[in-house]
Amino acid sequence: MYKCRSPKNEAELAQYYQLRWQSLRKPWQQPIGSEKDDLEVQSYHRVIVDDMDNIIGVGRLHKSGQEHAHIRYMAISEELRGRGLGKLLINELEHVAAQAGIKTIELNARTNAIGFYQSLGYVNKGYSHTLYENVSHDKMIKSISSTVRHLSQIADDLQQLWHQTIPLSKAMNINICYFDQEILLTNCEPSFNKNLHNTMFAGSIYTLATLTGWAWVYFALQAQSQQADIVLAEGNIRYIAPLGGIAHAQTSLNLVTGSVAPLLDGKNARFNIDVEVCCGDKVVALFTGSYVAMAKRS
Repeated sequence: MYKCRSPKNEAELAQYYQLRWQSLRKPWQQPIGSEKDDLEVQSYHRVIVDDMDNIIGVGRLHKSGQEHAHIRYMAISEELRGRGLGKLLINELEHVAAQAGIKTIELNARTNAIGFYQSLGYVNKGYSHTLYENVSHDKMIKSISSTVRHLSQIADDLQQLWHQTIPLSKAMNINICYFDQEILLTNCEPSFNKNLHNTMFAGSIYTLATLTGWAWVYFALQAQSQQADIVLAEGNIRYIAPLGGIAHAQTSLNLVTGSVAPLLDGKNARFNIDVEVCCGDKVVALFTGSYVAMAKRS
């Protein structure tokens, strides 16, 4: 049984790059290191592993805009090609993209891979470039839809409410990318939120994280048909690394404590929510917020 997931540790990441080099660079006498670029720390990396956790397939997704991304460095071990592993890898990268709010994916396909990508819905836009003087590539694009589990209507309603009532959320273009009652992801427009060092403003990171936690409480109220004023009682953030790429924030059931139950007795409901602000797979900031849903007084 083959599985597709992110690399677990540095050893697996080293194997990931080794397969990249062996498949995509070594045949053209390119040195080790040529299989990497400046976007590695901003990307989503995925591997296919067999039952023994041997890495037999690799691929990468990186965002080039709030709703646009690129797939690069697709490779499957030579002896295992033709078994549907490439499709498994693409499906996983597209799933990651959809959750992260991506609407279109672009890639550059070598001539012998064009048919494969066309079979998966990618449209050939014509010649892109030639690598190492003899490896021709065509540009291919695919539109990505939201996953079926995404509760798009309530997400869109809250996003519209934010933009109408919180001017900063509209200026930052904070969007709710994905919500299924177990996972919540948000993102924001990158260029507006970058400082002179071309990294994301600390204030923008804090705002994105704060509203992500607020949204979780809002959706919890909606699920139980409860109304309450939501306030942030306390918020703390730890900035781990500069955010040079395009951010998303995420929280999930295992990062939340609290419920709306006290509201049923006319009492305030309290939530403690951890929010991870990420750039690709990497967590670059950790926010902990204490929120209070204040019961309506008659």
